[in-house]
Amino acid sequence: QVQLVESGGGLVQAGESVRLSCAASGSIFSINDMGWYRQAPGKQRELVARITNTGNTNYADSVKGRFTISRENAKNTAYLQMNSLKPEDTAVYYCNAEYMTVPRGSKYNVWGQGTQVTVSS
Repeated sequence: QVQLVESGGGLVQAGESVRLSCAASGSIFSINDMGWYRQAPGKQRELVARITNTGNTNYADSVKGRFTISRENAKNTAYLQMNSLKPEDTAVYYCNAEYMTVPRGSKYNVWGQGTQVTVSS
């Protein structure tokens, strides 16, 4: 059983910064991609940023230049540094990871429970 635990959300004002963390634990041999998604009320869940195990990243156009995704492979942890926050960034942020439990084994996908980020104007 693999779990993702997110932390770092909260209430901030527009223009401020927040750093989210996502720690994976359990029967993990390796983690491939890790990513952050968000879901605002009444909207579908959308990709915010993803990072491969070699550090390649991709971002949603709406967050490019403001958000930075990073990871510490030794700690099975990913981070999302969010700067210059806007009210439209308000959402529940979910961590996602693709992992294997054995070498050359099947790939599995797991989601965290989500953490609320609210940006006031």
